[in-house]
Amino acid sequence: MSDFLTKTIEKAKADRQTIVLPEGSDIRTLKAAREIIDRGIADVIILGSESDARAHGVDFDGATIVDPATSDKFEAYAEKFAELRSKKGVTLEQAREQMLDVSYFGAMMVYLGDADGMVSGACHSTADTLRPALQILRTAPGTKLVSSSFVMDVPDCEFGDGGLFVMGDCALNMYPDAEELSEIAIASAHTFEKLCGGTARVALLSYSSCGSGKGDSVDKVREAAHIAKGKAPDLQIDGELQADAAIVASVGSLKAPDSPVAGKANVLVFPNIDAGNIGYKLVQRLAKAQAYGPVMQGMAKPVNDLSRGCSVADIVGTVAITCVQSQARKALR
Repeated sequence: MSDFLTKTIEKAKADRQTIVLPEGSDIRTLKAAREIIDRGIADVIILGSESDARAHGVDFDGATIVDPATSDKFEAYAEKFAELRSKKGVTLEQAREQMLDVSYFGAMMVYLGDADGMVSGACHSTADTLRPALQILRTAPGTKLVSSSFVMDVPDCEFGDGGLFVMGDCALNMYPDAEELSEIAIASAHTFEKLCGGTARVALLSYSSCGSGKGDSVDKVREAAHIAKGKAPDLQIDGELQADAAIVASVGSLKAPDSPVAGKANVLVFPNIDAGNIGYKLVQRLAKAQAYGPVMQGMAKPVNDLSRGCSVADIVGTVAITCVQSQARKALR
């Protein structure tokens, strides 16, 4: 287990949160719940029928099993959903249908405070996981965009914070404009500081450093850096920077000698999803890095998505991250 994950689990255990896992019919979810409970990482709510859970032969003592269809809160959840979506023409009958969907029911649990966060995606698409969260929870105050990032823990690495980076957006926003990119930069900085514990140093990446290249994409990244600095003057943000100028001190001092970030960036913001997804996966495979995410940023309360190819360990790690996000949100209240 990486040092980052060990520390994250210890943080989660220090102030236990309640996390809802909607995919109670998935064996990996049940096994992860067992481990989470045994290690004291979080209190767990599993959505599904108790008979289905028992059919997998996993001991889930200590977890709360909730079947949305028979829950005593079903009607209250449906009424609240109908209220939230009334401007979209959602009727109470339609809301009842939606509450039979475990992702919607789980998101409503988080919205109403019956759970502190949700982790899903082992057998649901990203869209099916995030759509309910966006419709019910919406964005955090002062935030215009929901985005994603990955925490990358690179072994035996001198760059970043001892090999620790946050990279965004690698999974959600396909072609962000300058305004959206500035939101991603700020959110990714906050993710680094919440989860990794250090001071974020944010580089908005390009094929150009400080005007060495020209083109619309360079202009976009440069404008995004300018907007982000205006929105968050307390953060260390710079761009446009090439990747080597961002993380290698000798290159940064040569290509961007006046930059407060060049050569020591630990948050890397990519210009689009192509670059982000390719970049994090190359680091993961070639540098044998541990990749944690996608971590969702900008929601009012934490909801995180899993890969459908996730392992039990992935679910446990994502639950721990979700707990730390919830702790940080509560600390700001």
